[in-house]
Amino acid sequence: MSRDPLSRLLPEGWLAGPMPWVIAAMAFLAGLSLASGFALNTAARGLGEDLARRATVQIVTADAPARDRQAAAALVRLKTMPSVAAARALGSDELDTLLAPWLGPGASRELPMPAMIDVTLRADAAADMDALARALAAVAPDARIDRHDAALAPLAGLVKALRLVAGVLAAIVVATMGGVIGLATRSALDSHRETVAILHLLGATDAQVARLFARRLAIDAAVGAAVGVVAAATVLLLLGRALAALDSGLAAMAAPGWPVRIALIMLAPAVALLAAAAARTTVVRALRRVP
Repeated sequence: MSRDPLSRLLPEGWLAGPMPWVIAAMAFLAGLSLASGFALNTAARGLGEDLARRATVQIVTADAPARDRQAAAALVRLKTMPSVAAARALGSDELDTLLAPWLGPGASRELPMPAMIDVTLRADAAADMDALARALAAVAPDARIDRHDAALAPLAGLVKALRLVAGVLAAIVVATMGGVIGLATRSALDSHRETVAILHLLGATDAQVARLFARRLAIDAAVGAAVGVVAAATVLLLLGRALAALDSGLAAMAAPGWPVRIALIMLAPAVALLAAAAARTTVVRALRRVP
């Protein structure tokens, strides 16, 4: 008997046959799905925490002198509040920059504009907007507070929905991978039933045959998964460089980090274990039905 009786059942050599390449493609998709899920989770958490602490105070009145007085008083009051981490008034140049895409350059000088103050609260006071409104009402009756988390709630909801979709896709890919491994195992077993019968005559038990299949399928799956992981890591590396070049806080939060790297490192061993378990289960169930 040869050293590895299974060598007559499955193709020899790493990446021999279609199954390792199918596993490589699925591992590539699983890696991208996992990375997307981790990145979106980080972005959603960071976006929620950042928006909860941000607000814009607008002094809305047509009386320009009164607007300036209230804005100055509101800015002084905000800077003295212990719950406020930072407060600054937006100048006309900044307003021009914000309005230029819609109204053209110099819009803030041609149109009546409210005085605007950018406010950042401390992390432990992010939900205390009511206290902020009461404090401003005493010095700036025309002040209005716009919470960033309320204004950008649809964006935060979209990020959370995309995170859920990424998780579902990863689960579907993993389940499909298990099914493909099971089908490949069953096909190899059906194609070589006579060889398996000879192994039984030589004294091999169903568990021993299943263990041989599991070992060989695990090796092929691990090699295929490693190829897919390397391809996914390459794509994520290029994507991370592209995100780093963007001047966007949300893009920076979504850049691949250490959780993504750890997940990719663990993906190939996880696929090998999945292949071993799927192959062993498939062979044992199939052999039990053989009279």
